[in-house]
Amino acid sequence: MKENGVMYQAFYWDYPEDRLYKELAEKAGDLAALGISGVWMPPAAKGTSPQDVGYGSYDYWDLGEFDQKGTIRTRYGTREELEKAIQALHDQGLQVYADMVFNHKNGADESEVFQAVMVDQNDRSKDVSEAYDIEGWTKFTFPGREGKYSDFIWHYYHFNGIDFDQKTGTKAIYRILGEGKYWNEGTDLEKGNFDYLMAADIDHDHPDVVEELTRVADFMVYKMGYDGFRYDALKHISSHFIDKLSAHILEEKPDFYFVGEYWKNNEGVMGHYLNETDYNVDLFDVPLHFNFAQAALDPSYDIRKIFDGSLVQDKPLAAVTFVDNHDSQLGQSLESWVGDWFKEIAYALILFRKDGYPCVFAGDLLGIPDVDYPGMGDRLRTMLKLRQQAAYGDQDDYMVTPTKMAWVRRGTEDHPNPLAVLISTGDMDQERLFVGQEEAGRVYKDWSGKNEEITIDEEGFGTFTVAPGSVTYWTREDLDLDRGRTQE
Repeated sequence: MKENGVMYQAFYWDYPEDRLYKELAEKAGDLAALGISGVWMPPAAKGTSPQDVGYGSYDYWDLGEFDQKGTIRTRYGTREELEKAIQALHDQGLQVYADMVFNHKNGADESEVFQAVMVDQNDRSKDVSEAYDIEGWTKFTFPGREGKYSDFIWHYYHFNGIDFDQKTGTKAIYRILGEGKYWNEGTDLEKGNFDYLMAADIDHDHPDVVEELTRVADFMVYKMGYDGFRYDALKHISSHFIDKLSAHILEEKPDFYFVGEYWKNNEGVMGHYLNETDYNVDLFDVPLHFNFAQAALDPSYDIRKIFDGSLVQDKPLAAVTFVDNHDSQLGQSLESWVGDWFKEIAYALILFRKDGYPCVFAGDLLGIPDVDYPGMGDRLRTMLKLRQQAAYGDQDDYMVTPTKMAWVRRGTEDHPNPLAVLISTGDMDQERLFVGQEEAGRVYKDWSGKNEEITIDEEGFGTFTVAPGSVTYWTREDLDLDRGRTQE
């Protein structure tokens, strides 16, 4: 991973159709100039319709190439456009991460009759019926692809559960029966066993399934040229399967990158998961996100405790920090939107500090028209450029009061510009911060644009100011913020 790298989630929920791949190919250079190092792409596989955002996974082998589910392209474009986007990003020195939806499949081509039991919605380890025949949509034949790339046909015995009985029209959670078949282990313990999430739930203990998904992964790595995977819905997937698949890829690609979505506001559980997968997979810092959301809602929140219980505090090398994403955005089932007034503060907390691999959300960079959210635009672009030029070196923390915190990055030989950051969640405030005696006499600019310039005193201190409920970030006024990064 590159020093001061930044991941970019290149999409938000309901991103405009047939645009993303073409836009990424055109804007690859702009992303590189912002200091982006890795681009998280949405699921590339064909979904259940032209509007499917990718998580309604239908055919892993159709990346916008075959006439299936009413479309050749996916929501984001054709396979050819995807390949051009990946190449354009690679040409700018950026890594590209595939979003892999290995938990479930949607949109089966045929139904099948099989034995199942209905389980308790709130405790999937408890059966609430006797075994009986149900009819479920579990047969995937992919007629539009006609066996190209893979002739694997999915049947009911490749799945653990389903949520609809076609025979009776009953919507419930059913556990599919078979010799030695049960919910997978190595999942979250919520609801007794949280293997089942939605649709046709994949059985990761079935050897044929493991073999097919391994072929899919190899295809994405060696044929499509992805540099990393973002694993979707990890708390619903066997950790043993994820560990083995990741280890398989790392044998040949030791620098391949993995990050997983384990949507749980509990660092202890996430730490246990990291141990289960031998720390091969980083995790999004969901607890930190919820700390941000709570701080934005609670006027009495102690800003000095913003990292308490977070992954980046306890396991910084495994933490991907973020403010919001497609799941937390307004109107979604997991909505936990960070209040707009706190957004710039939250981004300062992930972009300007030394720990974690920060992820910037396209919704914050570009805005989200469907919910009338304008985004942060130029403010976030300034913060990204400032990170790549001035957020280096040792970090001096000032945890001052419940409404005020600050830190100074002292710089390095290669990146000598110190960076002072001051946050107030209360009233207008100020703090005297040490930036280095060698900085005496230098003029510092507030790059957030909220204050006049100041001069560092002869002892190497500056008195920095901040408006109510705001953040300011200061470094030398002669910094050329638009010089861009040096290509490797």
